Amino acid sequence: MINKNVKLIKSGQKYLGGQGVTYNAGVSRNTAGSEKVCMNILPMPPGVHSIPHIHKEIETIAYLLEGECTLFYGEKLEHQILVNKGEQIFIPENIPHTPYNQSKSECVWVVVHSSGDDQDELISMPELTKELEKYKSKSKVGTIKKRSKTSNILSRQNLQRKTE
Repeated sequence: MINKNVKLIKSGQKYLGGQGVTYNAGVSRNTAGSEKVCMNILPMPPGVHSIPHIHKEIETIAYLLEGECTLFYGEKLEHQILVNKGEQIFIPENIPHTPYNQSKSECVWVVVHSSGDDQDELISMPELTKELEKYKSKSKVGTIKKRSKTSNILSRQNLQRKTE
């Protein structure tokens, strides 16, 4: 019989990742002996972003438990997605990215990687941090208005469905 143990990971352990942000430790190689998957909690205060990075040959799924946060991604972080509470995002392997909390409230991510540790094959790209500077002074109003217009269209469509 193979000796495999179920492990309970209690809250309270924290660590500073190579991404430059502090995580609440979850299931990983270090805490549970996991080799193929890990999951950690990432609380991000307002104004905080990670160091831009990639996970070489490792996929990432992140669920936003609280708040809202913008994910910047691409070779020059030229793309962005506003993620809201309750939404998930998939980041394929080898894609430069950084979450950036541009809101006025803390956001909290649940982050899963297809490796036993989120620090495996982590390649920091601090040279891309300067690309974020242009977004620090810009307001999110354009992004919010764009989402609101889409939300209004979806609300009208849902209302039409209910009345039919």
